[in-house]
Amino acid sequence: MPAYTETNVRLPPCALDALAAVAARRGTSRDETVRQLLTKHVEAQEQEPDPDNRRTHISTVLRYPPPPRWRGDPRRDRPLRLRAPADLLERARAVSLTLPGQYERAYRDYQSRRLTDAVMTAIARVEPFTDDFLGSLLPMLRHRAALGLWRLTTAVTSTKPEKALLVEAEAIRTRMAYEEPSGDDLTPAEEHLLLAAEALEEEVAWHAPERFREAVGLARRLLAGPDAETGEQLLYAQGDEWEDLYQDALQAANPFALLEEASGYDWVGRGGTAVWRAHRRVELQDFEDWLIGREDTDTERVMPRPGWLLRTPATWHTHVPVSRGPLPEPYATWVAQSRALAFPHRSGQAVWPLLRRPDGWGPVPGIEPLTRAAADLRPDKMTGFVEATLVDWNHEFEDGPTLPIALEIPADKAQAFGFITTEERHEAMAQAHLATRRRMDDIISDFESHGFEEEILQLLREARHSTPKFRGLARQFDKRIASKFTQARATWRWPGRSAAGELLAGTQANLVACLATQAYRHGRLLLEYSMHEAWQDAFDRYGRRM
Repeated sequence: MPAYTETNVRLPPCALDALAAVAARRGTSRDETVRQLLTKHVEAQEQEPDPDNRRTHISTVLRYPPPPRWRGDPRRDRPLRLRAPADLLERARAVSLTLPGQYERAYRDYQSRRLTDAVMTAIARVEPFTDDFLGSLLPMLRHRAALGLWRLTTAVTSTKPEKALLVEAEAIRTRMAYEEPSGDDLTPAEEHLLLAAEALEEEVAWHAPERFREAVGLARRLLAGPDAETGEQLLYAQGDEWEDLYQDALQAANPFALLEEASGYDWVGRGGTAVWRAHRRVELQDFEDWLIGREDTDTERVMPRPGWLLRTPATWHTHVPVSRGPLPEPYATWVAQSRALAFPHRSGQAVWPLLRRPDGWGPVPGIEPLTRAAADLRPDKMTGFVEATLVDWNHEFEDGPTLPIALEIPADKAQAFGFITTEERHEAMAQAHLATRRRMDDIISDFESHGFEEEILQLLREARHSTPKFRGLARQFDKRIASKFTQARATWRWPGRSAAGELLAGTQANLVACLATQAYRHGRLLLEYSMHEAWQDAFDRYGRRM
């Protein structure tokens, strides 16, 4: 008997009823029926030459059934156990629909449901099903049509920061359409803006139950009744008629206005962070291009988000040995031995850091302490790791970023390496405790200034002995105010160079490995802070005045 991996998905009752009907008709167990349906579905998806033409169930783009909004609310779906070969489950995920801004490991609103999509679509291929919600909606969509529906949804629900970027990008596109091409039509800033707008439309997005409710409204307008097939083709083609709908939706007033007035919640912060992520994505692509194409004399680069300076050793280069497919030798062996790192670039893979040699390329001698710190990272995280190892943590800008750029080493590690004494570590811990209490008091003052009742303020004061309890209560009362709270950590500020610079300087291997690990972890934290600044800036510039 083959080895199976066990997992679960949650489906609406009508889909489970359809699965039971198929199992009864075939005379197989539910487990075996799911495996058969999933295998056939995956094969059909993989054999489709154009990924745009793969199939998805309408429930995926509508996120139906929705998860409970509040703890204790009843669920509208039911669990289905999946017992199948691990490779079949991975293949199913690979050919399923993921909406822009969704990720497998993410906060609930942002989680992808690729395996659920595969199972729902696999059942619907052989046994159509519906319920009061699905009604007469067209059950199966091509991926491109589903994404066309989602893009209309994001246009309808775009917040002011998003609209500002998209409208500016549209103005540039319109100008380009009516001007004679000259080869230098766009400035670098305009090129970046267009790429950021494209990323916002097609790669990053904010998610919330309210946004999916708007998707339902659009689906009932375009994908129900006798004209459903015509509507699906309109969404798939994304031609002039679709473009008119998109532009009308982008120019329309945000449909959340009345809901925001009633709830006091403003989605502008989520829109601001989506714009931040779009710009950051373009900046990372530019960073990769710079790593691959730079000359020996070009060793510095500023990353606007979060605002740090990168310094690369002049002789360290990046090479793309193949435009697509697996890495050839000897690069694959170097990566396997931690003598180099590989990260996805375009349709191929790039290898870093390498030295130019008369006969080609070679790994940097002694690079292992740096690269082994990335051993557990997924390939899509590798560019961020490379970036973090190049950050100059003590560069002073004349007109520096608003976010302090410094590498904070945990106090216990600083003591272990002999940088501070036991007494200094204890003092750092005491200072961190006091700083956390001050931050709690600031949050309580913020609640008070917003008119919260004394009873709530007292509950927050009593919770100051426990950081998790305080954070949980603050989020329960007001997520926007609570988002300002961070716990202070006992740390020591690193006074030296980047992790790569320390490796070149001959610093001991275990310290280089520690610096590389901490640079990546702390760098991610600084990026979170930078994105939070974008959240706050969106409220300051576009939010409703309290």
